[in-house]
Formats: sequence, C-alpha cells, structure tokens
Amino acid sequence: MCNVGAWSKMSAKDQSGHARAINQQVVNVSVHGSESAFIDLSSSATHISERGSQATRWEEAMSVESILRRKGTDVTTIGPEASIKSAADWLRAKNIGALVVTSGNAVLGLVSEREIVHAFSRYGETTGSMPVKEIMQYGVTTVSPDESVSRVMNLMTHHRVRHIPVLRGGGLAGIISIGDVVKQRLDDLELETNVLRDAYNAAR
Repeated sequence: MCNVGAWSKMSAKDQSGHARAINQQVVNVSVHGSESAFIDLSSSATHISERGSQATRWEEAMSVESILRRKGTDVTTIGPEASIKSAADWLRAKNIGALVVTSGNAVLGLVSEREIVHAFSRYGETTGSMPVKEIMQYGVTTVSPDESVSRVMNLMTHHRVRHIPVLRGGGLAGIISIGDVVKQRLDDLELETNVLRDAYNAAR
C-alpha cells in the first residue's frame, strides 16, 4: 500500500490502476479517534458506511439511470414519413446528433447526421424530399435504465454506434450518446480517486 505522499504524486491513470490492484480489500479506518468508516472496494461497487449511514454503491453511479438523471429524459422524435430535410432541420434546431424514429409509442429506429450525409452523397439534391424511412437505421440497439455504463460502452463499440435509445417497460425513456458515456466514465474515475484519497488521509 502506498503512503499519502506517494498517492498525491500519482497521475489520475496510476491512481485508478492502483485502485483496481487493491480490489476485494476492506479498509477500516478510525475517524476522530472514536468513529469508523468502512470502505469495501470491489470490481463492481464500493460500499461506504460512515456514522451509521446507508451504504452507497458505485454501480448505482455507473448506470444508465445516473446519466438520465443528469441530462434529462427529453427525446426528440420524428415519424418515418417525415422528409430528410425536416430531420436535418430538427437536428440543427435542437443541436443534437440523432433523432429517434417512432410510430405511436413504438421505436422504429434512428436517423443521425451520418445517415443524412451518406444519403446526400448517394442521392444528391433529391435527398431532402425523401422520407426518413428510406435512410434510417432499423433494429437499433436499446438499453434499459439499469444497464451499466460499461455495457453501454461495449455495445457502442461492438455495433459502431454513437447513440442508443433507453427503454423503460417498452416505452422510450431517453437517449444516451457516446459523449454522455465518456463524461459519466470520467466522473466515475474521479469518484474512485476521491474515495481512495479520503481513505488514505483518514488513515494517516
């Protein structure tokens, strides 16, 4: 175990690596000589109990639900019969990268900047008047709010997509982008580092 001085000199990457190296360990530290904090480090979650408070699990902070709580659940949708020009206008107006294509409450697919650019390259000037259903992604990958951020990252990498709709009970509950996932992962690493730093400081 490194001392506090060595820990403070570590880069964020090295600190994260050290955290994983001491997985499964339990640190029992004395706080103010009479109270105790118990930190259980594992590969999936960290339980923290201080002054009798309930344990906090890291895996709760590393879920799709946590991303939706931060960014909101608003989703811009479009019908399959709408024109590609209309889709492009919505993307510009909302400053977003993708629209969820729906029919009633059913999610049919996605249309993103990528599909629109490819369509203009393939079909030329007539693209704007074509319906979205001619270029949209069908059978898109979806996730539930309780999915882990790590799984979403794997899905995005495997399917080479940048946006994934979130379904709750079969209904559209939100959408997450690769930018959302990266930001959440950076926040998770910062939390991990702060917890370990607090543990080392308390143990001095």
